[in-house]
Amino acid sequence: MSEIAIKVEHLTKIYKLYNKPSDRLREALGMKVQSRDHYALNDVSFHVKKGETVGIIGTNGSGKSTILKIITGVLNPSEGNLEVNGRISALLELGAGFNMEYSGIENVYLNGTMMGFSREEIDAKLDDILEFADIGDFVYQPVKSYSSGMFVRLAFAVAINIEPEILIVDEALSVGDVFFQAKCYRKFDEFKEMGRTILFVSHDLGSISRYCDRVILLNKGVKLDEGNPKDMVDLYKKVLVHQENERPEGTTAVETEKKETKWKKPFEVNPNADEYGTKVAEIIDYIILDAKGLETNTIEKFSDFSIKMRVKFNQDIADPIYAFTLKNLQGTDITGTNTMFEKIAIAPQKKGNIQEITFTQNMNLQGGEYLLSLGCTGYHDGDFDVYHRLYDICNITVIAAKNTVGFYDMNSSIEIVDEKSSTEA
Repeated sequence: MSEIAIKVEHLTKIYKLYNKPSDRLREALGMKVQSRDHYALNDVSFHVKKGETVGIIGTNGSGKSTILKIITGVLNPSEGNLEVNGRISALLELGAGFNMEYSGIENVYLNGTMMGFSREEIDAKLDDILEFADIGDFVYQPVKSYSSGMFVRLAFAVAINIEPEILIVDEALSVGDVFFQAKCYRKFDEFKEMGRTILFVSHDLGSISRYCDRVILLNKGVKLDEGNPKDMVDLYKKVLVHQENERPEGTTAVETEKKETKWKKPFEVNPNADEYGTKVAEIIDYIILDAKGLETNTIEKFSDFSIKMRVKFNQDIADPIYAFTLKNLQGTDITGTNTMFEKIAIAPQKKGNIQEITFTQNMNLQGGEYLLSLGCTGYHDGDFDVYHRLYDICNITVIAAKNTVGFYDMNSSIEIVDEKSSTEA
């Protein structure tokens, strides 16, 4: 019995692009017209093991939805092979598989029948589906009257409750409200515990980092890389600023840190820190200070601390933006800010200038380990430009006497009042 749920081998999808719409008809009639090939996917290969949760990320037009449609049988590939071992339930484009004139109940039976279930089997699952969707009496109304949120709730409820061996989801959860999304992700956890396979596309990098065992990064129809969520999310961020292939030769993040260091760092610098940017402005030094001004990366919960960095300008820059981010060890962005968010205007900088930037805040994160990233960016001729980024340059350890639920502590105050009992009245 195969341990592979989905195997994609050298998958290619080609669309013909014509100079004008009528050329497509003329070609169908046997006339010679000019056209060019567009590769929505180009020689993409990967596999998904049974029980894995795998995410696919990439910019718009990278081929994410195309590959899901091929896997689910909506599209045929131009070249390559596909092997699927297991019954698939898919939630792709909003509205796919639903008849807009039918009621919610009728669409439940329609979709269940399309997936191969008998009416009796759907009857047995109907209560679970309706409870999960939680849209009340709207299930008896035509779905064309539904809001987008109601629609996706019902569609996902059908997809998730028919007990598929492979669940495929394409961005649909971004439509639902936060409470419904939380319910869906709890269902993901149940699926993982049951050994089911999940393949999903999302622009929510936090969810990708949290729920995926592996991530596949596509760009312009080509698989750039695949690996653990943290590495792929970091690479994706480079793709967004067109620097995915930029590896400054002869200079590592550690070497940069040693060039002009004036602040003594009594903590370890990450030897595998990720560094990139045009270097028209360069982060030449940084430090973390606790509430007493001591140089340390160990911060007590609920105490003030500062992150400082020095930036040197190698060219004239009009409006630099300075930023820091704290991530957990899984690569999820937990918090951070920048001078643009804080509405701090930075004066134009001349070549050779050095600025010192200090971010001061209170530590409300839970006790644990976090990774610090620093950045200097800006806009040049209207386009966003990354001058210098240092990803995961060092860790910050938060020491806490008590922890609460989640990533950060709201520092709640609690009041309890004993009222007189009825026997004392």
